[in-house]
Amino acid sequence: MWTGSEVNRTIAALTNLQPPSPQADVPGETLGRMGSLEARLARGKKEIRKAQRLRFEVFYKEGGAIPDARTAFTRRDADKFDKYCDHLIVIDHAWKNRFGKVKPKIVGAYRLLRGDMAQQAGGFYSAGEYDIAPLLARHDGKRILELGRSCVLDTHRSKRAIELLWRGLLAYIRAHRVEVLIGCASFPGVSPRAHAAALSYLAHYAGAEGEWRVRAHSDLYLPMAMIARDALDEKSARDSLSPLIKGYLRLGARFGDGAVVDIRFNTTDVFVVMPVARIGARYIEYFGGSERRAA
Repeated sequence: MWTGSEVNRTIAALTNLQPPSPQADVPGETLGRMGSLEARLARGKKEIRKAQRLRFEVFYKEGGAIPDARTAFTRRDADKFDKYCDHLIVIDHAWKNRFGKVKPKIVGAYRLLRGDMAQQAGGFYSAGEYDIAPLLARHDGKRILELGRSCVLDTHRSKRAIELLWRGLLAYIRAHRVEVLIGCASFPGVSPRAHAAALSYLAHYAGAEGEWRVRAHSDLYLPMAMIARDALDEKSARDSLSPLIKGYLRLGARFGDGAVVDIRFNTTDVFVVMPVARIGARYIEYFGGSERRAA
C-alpha cells in the first residue's frame, strides 16, 4: 500500500529532476549514453525499419513467433500501430559487422504509443487482449502511454542496455508529462502451466486493484492463480520471473486479472499498469541522475 507521503516524494522527484526536455520529443537527440551505447528516438522510416528487423530477429527467429506471408518476406515485425508510435532505440556505436568493420547497430527497442495517438490508431494494441475500456474511462483525461514490443538483441541483454532503455523512457515520460504506463508483458511459450508459479505470484502479490483493475477479455481469459497462495514458494516464484517483469515490479507495476495466450507470438501475456506517481522515488532519481551524468 502506498502512503500519501510516498507518492508526494515520488512526484517531487519527478518534477525536480529537471524541466521536461524537448529533446525527448526530437528524433535523433540523445536521451542517454553508456559507453558505446546510445538511447534516442528513431529518426525516420529507415531507422524504424531497422527496429522492426530487430524485433523480427528476437520475436520470430529466436522466440518462435509465427510470421504471416508479409512478415516472412520483409523479415520485419510490423503492424498498423507502428506509424502512430514513437520508437525508442538503443544503438551500439562499436558494433562490428561480419567483416570486422565498425557499423552502428540498433540492439534494443521499445514501442511507445501515447493516448492521443492511440485515438488516431483506433485504440491501444493491448485492447485486443484486455478489456481496458473501464480503466480508460476511470482515468479519462490522464496522459497514458502504452509500452510495447520491448526487445534487446541476445548479445546485449545486460544491465546496461536495459537501464539505457529506461533512461530514455524516463526522459520521454517527463517530456510528455505521462501519468500512467500500460502494456502487455510476455512469458515464452503458449502453456500457462509452464509458468504456474510466476503467474500465481503476480496474481497473489501484485494484482491490480480498485481503480487500476483490468481483466482479460472473457473469451481469452486464463486464470493466473494456479497455485494457492499458502502453497506457493514465494521466493522461488519471484525468482522465476523475467528480468523485465522483475523490473516492472520494482518500479511499482501491478498486473491485470487473467493471462492471455498469443499463438502468433508464441507467448503467454499479462497486462501491466503502472501509475507514474507510484514509481519509487529512488528509481526515478537513479535513472534520471544517471541520464544527466551520461549526457
